[in-house]
Amino acid sequence: MTTENEPIQNEEIVAEETTSTPEATEIAQETEVTKTEKLEAEITELKDKYLRLYADFENFRRRTAKEKLELISSANEELMKAVLPVVDDFERAMASFETVSEIAPLKEGVGLIYNKFSKTLEGKGLKPMVAKGEVFDADLHESITQFPVPSEDLKGKVIDEIEKGYFLNEKVIRYAKVVVGS
Repeated sequence: MTTENEPIQNEEIVAEETTSTPEATEIAQETEVTKTEKLEAEITELKDKYLRLYADFENFRRRTAKEKLELISSANEELMKAVLPVVDDFERAMASFETVSEIAPLKEGVGLIYNKFSKTLEGKGLKPMVAKGEVFDADLHESITQFPVPSEDLKGKVIDEIEKGYFLNEKVIRYAKVVVGS
């Protein structure tokens, strides 16, 4: 006959069977100890890997910062080497000012030096900005003043350039100082 108490009796029997003996308790504790030791060893290994990775990253960061500084200094070195011949030309021109009586050859020589200097700078990525006659653009121009203009087509345009603006590899490094028509 099946009663409601019968399943409970089965559970009690199961519970009695799972009660552990002292040897089973010892084995379970040893298993827990070995699991704990394994986890501690894994934690130690992960900490070691983390410290090594962190040290590698710090070394990488220092090395790249050093390389960046060297790159900047070598870039300046290249520019200086390119400008030195122009400086030599200026020194020769200055020396010739004392011995030459005619001004036309001096003007021509200084013009040649200016052209050489401009070409050298253009070779390094420097380009002058064209501003006069262009529509005023706050991203490229710095307005010094506004001046009334006789015709409507000159309003909002640059009518005079006080100081040239320059690009270095398509980036504005100096804004053109201009007078804008109003």
